Formats: sequence, structure tokens, C-alpha cells
Amino acid sequence: MTPTAFWLIAAILAQGALALGLLWYLGTIRIPTVMKGEVRIDDIALERQGWPKREWQASNAFDNQFQLPVLFYVGAGLALYFGPTLFEIVLAWLFVVSRYAHAFVHITDNHVIRRFAAYFVGLLLLCVFWLDLVLRLLLTL
Repeated sequence: MTPTAFWLIAAILAQGALALGLLWYLGTIRIPTVMKGEVRIDDIALERQGWPKREWQASNAFDNQFQLPVLFYVGAGLALYFGPTLFEIVLAWLFVVSRYAHAFVHITDNHVIRRFAAYFVGLLLLCVFWLDLVLRLLLTL
């Protein structure tokens, strides 16, 4: 394995760890809330309205890990196929950092402007990552 492949795979694992960490955190909110009787199972069986705000924040942060990050995983797989460049490694890690920042804002004060800023930075990084991959593909023709 090349060093660049190693660091790209590490970024992929770090992004996956974020999703799993958020799922774990969500469980630490949901299970005690139900066990203490603060939320009735019938009230949350089909809808999320019965959960407290803190659960919604964590749940939304978790759900967000299946939006932009899906495109990141696909792009990272393509980069691994091509043989990742140092530029792609930097973009990948910056994207992952932006996702951690986004999730952190989401589960803490949920300040919408800061959350959007982290999201938008990640989106821009992902667009540059994909543009880089498209250019690499076109240059191989």
C-alpha cells in the first residue's frame, strides 16, 4: 500500500468513525430517555415528534452522515482506483474535518449559520475533489 493510499483510507475510516460515534451518542440519549419513561415507545414508533430536542439534534447530525459523505466515499474509492494524489489526500482530510465541525455544531448549540458554514466548506471541498477526479479521468484518455 502506498503512503497516499494509507492516508486516504485513514480519512475514509475517520469519516466512518464519525457516523458510528454519532450513532453511539444517539443511543446514549434514546435508551435512557425511554428507560426513564420520559418518552413513550408508542409516541416514537412512527414519528420523531415525541423525542426531545437533544435527540433531534443528534439524529439530524447522524442523518447528515448519509448525504455529502456518500459522495465522499464514492470519490475516495475512485481516487484509490486511480492512485490518490497528495492534493486528494489534503482535500479528503479537510472534508472530514469539516464534517466533524458540522456534527459538533449540530449536537451542541446548533447555531445554524456556523453549521451551514461548516457544511458549505465541506461541499466546496467535495466539489473540488470531484472536479480533480474528473480532470484526472479526462487526462487518461
